[in-house]
Amino acid sequence: MRILLWHVHGSWTDAFVRGGHEYFVPASPEGAPWGLGRAGRQWPAVTEVPLDRLADAQPDVVVLQRVEEAAFVGAQLGTRVPQIYLEHNAPRHGAAVSRHPMAGQDAIPIVHVTSYNALMWDNGIAPVTVVPHGIPDPGERYTGELPAGAAMINEPRRRERVTGADLLPAFREIAPVRLFGMGTAGLPGGQGDVPPPRLYDELARHRVYLHTARWTSLGLSLLEAMLLGMPVVAVASTAAPGAVPPEAGVVSADIEVLARRFRELVHEPDFAVLAGKAAREHALAHFGLDAFLARWDRLLTETAPAVEGAAR
Repeated sequence: MRILLWHVHGSWTDAFVRGGHEYFVPASPEGAPWGLGRAGRQWPAVTEVPLDRLADAQPDVVVLQRVEEAAFVGAQLGTRVPQIYLEHNAPRHGAAVSRHPMAGQDAIPIVHVTSYNALMWDNGIAPVTVVPHGIPDPGERYTGELPAGAAMINEPRRRERVTGADLLPAFREIAPVRLFGMGTAGLPGGQGDVPPPRLYDELARHRVYLHTARWTSLGLSLLEAMLLGMPVVAVASTAAPGAVPPEAGVVSADIEVLARRFRELVHEPDFAVLAGKAAREHALAHFGLDAFLARWDRLLTETAPAVEGAAR
């Protein structure tokens, strides 16, 4: 199957393009946000297509991720190509009463990455499907040699309360906390935007992974940390309570409970190892790449049933 999608969410796309199809991403000299292309990613099955010549891709299906993308598709492809709208995010404001921008139509299914997101959005008459995250396994790399915490947060200054970056000082009173991600250089414990696979090795040296987000979709960084074999201390918000089992660490909305468990895991490396193994086992069982790709194959085949050989 030939699939057209924008390079919006690099980590999610990295998993999606491993599905055995042909993938096309719009590219332009201006780059982001509409013509990012591969942006240096090593995706063998992905071909760049000029932003003003989307028809060159001859797609069998289009995966939209932003409402504005529909204008590009409509202008160049019309309505003849089946479309799917992939929603990465939980509603940002007035969550319980937020109406999804695709809610008023019934021709394009909305695919949510968590059941929580599907619950919180008012999806109207649009068909709704949930395809949970699946990510490539980075391997069990946990050593926990550093009695410290690690967190991955992009742009923590701008997104301080949303990401829970303001909670980190409470944990730093117990042990050092190193912060990885875009916009972290120069901040306390900031390590900058470290690319994988070096990122995985650096994270896995830390005793505990901290997931402090107050309001976000389920972060792929949390799942990556669990697959590395790291124990988790997580704020109980959005989809995190369903993603992290109790034996993997702790999930709570009480900062005192989180701080207490963080202290225990930092100072009890044997317990931290056991919790990390439970985290990895859970992540492999619920967020494996094969199940993710199989679910997408079923959905793509249902959306474009006339395409010969659509299913793998």
